[in-house]
Amino acid sequence: MKTGRMALLSLILLFFAVIIKAQPTLTTPELSQAATISQTIGLTKITVDYHRPLVKERKIWGGLVPYNQVWRAGANENTIIEFSDPVKINGMEIPAGKYGFHAIPGENEWTLIFNKNSDAWGSFFYDNDLDALRINVKPQTANFTEALTYSFDDPKPGSVVVSLTWEKLKIPFTVEVDVNKVVVDNMKKELTGLAGFYSDDYLQAANYCLQNAYDIEQGLNWVDESIKRGKSFGNLYTKSEILMKMGKGDEAKKIKEEAMELATENDLNKLGNQYNSSENYEGAIKIFNMNLELHPNSLRAYLGLGNAYSELSNYKLASENYEKAKEITPNQGLKERLQKAIDDLMKK
Repeated sequence: MKTGRMALLSLILLFFAVIIKAQPTLTTPELSQAATISQTIGLTKITVDYHRPLVKERKIWGGLVPYNQVWRAGANENTIIEFSDPVKINGMEIPAGKYGFHAIPGENEWTLIFNKNSDAWGSFFYDNDLDALRINVKPQTANFTEALTYSFDDPKPGSVVVSLTWEKLKIPFTVEVDVNKVVVDNMKKELTGLAGFYSDDYLQAANYCLQNAYDIEQGLNWVDESIKRGKSFGNLYTKSEILMKMGKGDEAKKIKEEAMELATENDLNKLGNQYNSSENYEGAIKIFNMNLELHPNSLRAYLGLGNAYSELSNYKLASENYEKAKEITPNQGLKERLQKAIDDLMKK
């Protein structure tokens, strides 16, 4: 009797196995389409990988998405958020890495969860013991959005607001990056590779510290490494500026005098243009004027001064320097472009 029952049970299990195996396995489009967005703040990349469910005239909040229950903040697999460097989220630190992003919606407040398990299917296998960070945020009203959307809003040099928007709600949180730390740490790493053989790369790193007033001691170490590989106007002048910022005026003056003995017209114009590019317009004006004392007919110095004064909204001095550049240049096309720039400045 038992043998017959076992045979019947085996037949039933085989039947269901055949049914399961017979289910379609071909790839077809997903109802909630996949999407990925990225934003770079400084050198730090932030990526959100998610699926976009539609409202489809359904009640979303407190309906399709229940209140006070963990939700995958999207559809299908985990919503994943990744940070290439350590960041702060609403002021709270979280390490670099990839996180499963979940939420607990509430009528007046949401809990946002960054979980170390980024491989699970949705929130069905969510384990709060693996939470890396939880924050509470207030939902905001928003224009109707049919498909769930993540966006990067209000980007600034060191931060961005990440927003989940769906139906008539927006759920924002702020990601902050210590840009200078990330850049300097990355430079330290790069200078252990091929870049570490070149004087100009150490000088570039030193200038970053100088221009951003960050880790000046490290900047001094880097400019000394540049000088070891060969003295130049650029590295000596940068060292003098670093020493001045460190309050070592006498030593800075001596190094600057040595730098000026090596300076060419091109060196000074190059440095002035670097200052303009980094928006250090006062520094650029200082360098270009220094160049004109040594080289009164330097076309690029007059152009650089015009650009710097224009950015500082000193349109009178910008026009005067463009006018001097126009008098010097033999290039008719440049003369015409400078005259147009002068005319435009006079209208401001």
